[in-house]
Parts: sequence; structure tokens; C-alpha cells
Amino acid sequence: MRTADLSSSYDLVVIGGGPAGLAAASLAARAGLATVLLDENPGVGGQIYRAIGSTPVRDRAILGEDYWAGAALAEEAAGSGAQIVTGATVWSLDPQRRIGVSVGGQARTLEAERVIIATGSQERPFPIPGWTLPGVMTAGAAQTALKAQGLLPSGRTVLAGTGPLLWLLAAQVLRAGGRIDAILDTTPPLNFLRAALWLPDFLLSPYFSKGLALLREVKSKVPVRKATWLEAEGDSRVREVVFDGGRLPVDLLLLHQGVVPNVNLAMATGIEHRWDGRQLCFRPVLDADFGSSVPGIAVAGDGAGIAGGTAAAERGRLAAMAAVRALRPEAPLPDPQTVRQRLQREEMGRAFLDTLNRPADAFRQPEGETLVCRCEEVTAAQVRATADMGCEGPNQMKAFLRCGMGPCQGRLCGLTVTELIAVQRKSTPAEVGYYRLRPPVKPISLAELASLPISEAERKAVER
Repeated sequence: MRTADLSSSYDLVVIGGGPAGLAAASLAARAGLATVLLDENPGVGGQIYRAIGSTPVRDRAILGEDYWAGAALAEEAAGSGAQIVTGATVWSLDPQRRIGVSVGGQARTLEAERVIIATGSQERPFPIPGWTLPGVMTAGAAQTALKAQGLLPSGRTVLAGTGPLLWLLAAQVLRAGGRIDAILDTTPPLNFLRAALWLPDFLLSPYFSKGLALLREVKSKVPVRKATWLEAEGDSRVREVVFDGGRLPVDLLLLHQGVVPNVNLAMATGIEHRWDGRQLCFRPVLDADFGSSVPGIAVAGDGAGIAGGTAAAERGRLAAMAAVRALRPEAPLPDPQTVRQRLQREEMGRAFLDTLNRPADAFRQPEGETLVCRCEEVTAAQVRATADMGCEGPNQMKAFLRCGMGPCQGRLCGLTVTELIAVQRKSTPAEVGYYRLRPPVKPISLAELASLPISEAERKAVER
């Protein structure tokens, strides 16, 4: 696919090819909207259904039936008439619904009547001493390697953290014949009591039986130990993981403490976000159809708040229905109430899971020489000291320490910096706020910018 193959305008542009994006693009295209789906990966599927059309893992039992459900979404989108463009990096979206995108090293801009941002989630930062050592990765990165390349961890492998993905990855590795030496569970014991309020809903949700089976499967094969603090130690690479129960030799340490919405593009567009005290993250302010504070732009899937893959697809369908009603009111659509009921069922157990897997303060608010901003090598002590000096928020912190100004543009440090400032100033993350994000939200070369087509009016202005 080349940028020249893209039209200059569409009825609907969907950004992200995970479950929400695939479901939205499919429904909208079948309803008659000129639709394009843009995804930066080599294939569609997003994080949940990564490499669903190309994975070398052919034994369905390894990744589980929930993963293979993504194949139906991908096939439905492929046959819907929507234009699906992979390897497409969206680096800009403005309130007028102009999209900057690069494909194959060339950039161009598109215009849309409606836009659905379906950029999904990312792993929550897990800053511990030694987390930048070679051999320390996130659980999500290891799962990506398994899904996309069929790669398994080698050597002594320890998983540490909390959250469903930790246990799912362990099960998948074991089913594939891999090795897990230990799991260090960092779930605070009080979380079980706090989550009890939402236990009845959880027992009725689809998560209960699946989660119970997963825990039994993993715990029957892997020793599980509790940990309230962690350190990765080594010289040129990680050699040991140290915790309050002792130390373990390790060749690969996989960290995870849940996922949060990927908000960079939505925030750079000017969409209003608020702090979610239960999921401990910023999430967009949306209406019942997932429309945002910017007219014509919706946010669907886990980018609207973490709820899982099946719920993400239902959110994508609701956002697409709203776009169709606005642009093709005569087009036939599925019954929205049926979709909302399915979504409600999928979201039933969410409050229990969010409360149970709430990461401990110590793992979200590091101290001392633990690196917070990996790109600019800024420590927790520096952030705390700068907040004590009077720095009121992350954007002012940029001027002092350059936090969030590296290639990741705050993805790995944003939430940590916000929480550290809030703690030091005895404030709240809602009052402190987040980085002020601007395009380009993904790295783009000058050559790509130079390849942008120049309009006739711009050409005449340059000639004058």
C-alpha cells in the first residue's frame, strides 16, 4: 500500500486495528460509509489479537479460544468493503478531523467526516530498581513475541506483578512447552477485601470461570510467592530478582501491573480527559455512543477505559452506529439496545478486577535512584525534589528535567510523573494533570514530512 492509494477524504477514518477498530470499520462500511482503517502494525488484531492472520502458533490450545475469536473480526472487516491499511502510522489528528499518516516512508494528510480513535491500551509503567537492565521486559512484550513470532522465553524466567495478563501469559508459555520458574505476585492483600463489594457481579460475569480455571492451571505447575517490593540486580544484564521473600536467579524477568488507555493521540487532538480513581489513569470524557468533547471524533475500545477485547468490539460497533446515523440516517443498522446489553454483560466484572488488581503505591510511586523517565534518564528522587521546589505539574517538569520529551513522548513515564508530583505536593493526580501532548504523537522523519503533497494554493504562496 502506498499513500497514493489513499483517497484525500473519507466518511469515516478508524485509527487502530484491534477489536474496536475492526468492529467499527466493518459495521460502518457495510452500512455504506466510505471507510478506511489505519493501523501501524504489519497486520490487524491490535494487542489482544496480535498477528491473528499470520501467527506461527497453530495449536489453538496454546493461545486459547479467546484469542482465536479475533479471526472472525478480522475476516468480517476484510469482507466488509472497508479499506484496510496496515503499516500506517498516524502521527497527527486535529479537531477539524485532518489526519496525518505515514505509509512506507511517505506522509500525507486525509480528511474525514467522522473519526473513531481505537488505539487501545498500553502496559502501565512498572518502575523498579533495575527495570532498565537487559533481560527485564514487560509481560506484554513477551506475549507479543509469542503471538507474532512463536518465540518462548529461554533460561530462568520469573514473572512479577499483578493482573490477568500475567496469569494468561504464564499459561500460554506453559502450554507451548516453555519454562516459568516462579511468579512473584505483588497484589496487595487488602485488595481482596476491597474488591469483595463487587464480588456478586464478578461471579455472574464471563471473567469468573475463565479466571478461576487460569489460576488453577498455572498454580499447579509454577511456584507462586508474594512480594511487596522488587529489585532487579545485575551487571551487563539482569542476574537476580530480589524481593522481601528472598532472591531468585533469573535470566529473564517479565514485569506487569495492568494496562491503561493509550491516550496520546486523543489528548493531542484536544479531547477532554479526566482522572479515573478506580483504574488509576486518565480516560476520555465520552457520551453513551463514545463521542468525545471534539465534535465528530469518538474514542472506542480500551482507549475509552479498560474493559477487555469483547467489550472493545461492542464499543466500536456503538461508535460506528453513531457515525452512520449522522451521515447515512436511512441505512439499516443492528439493534443498538442488543449491543448495549452485550457490552453491559462484558463490563459486569470490571469493578472487581480493577479493585483486586490495583497496583501497590510502592510500584507506582518509586523513590531514590529508580529511573522514572527512561528516555531522559530522570530518577524518582529528581522528580520528587523538583516537585518540592515548587514544580506544579508534568508540563513544568519538562522545563526542569525534560521528562516526557524523549522518543516515547511520555508513554513510559507520564502516569508515574503525575503521581509523584501529586504525592509530593499532597495533591491529587486530577489536580496535577498530564503532559500537554502535541503532534507528531509518533516519531516521523523530516523526509516523511517533506514528502507531504503541496496544494496549489500553497505552491503559489511559495512561488510568490
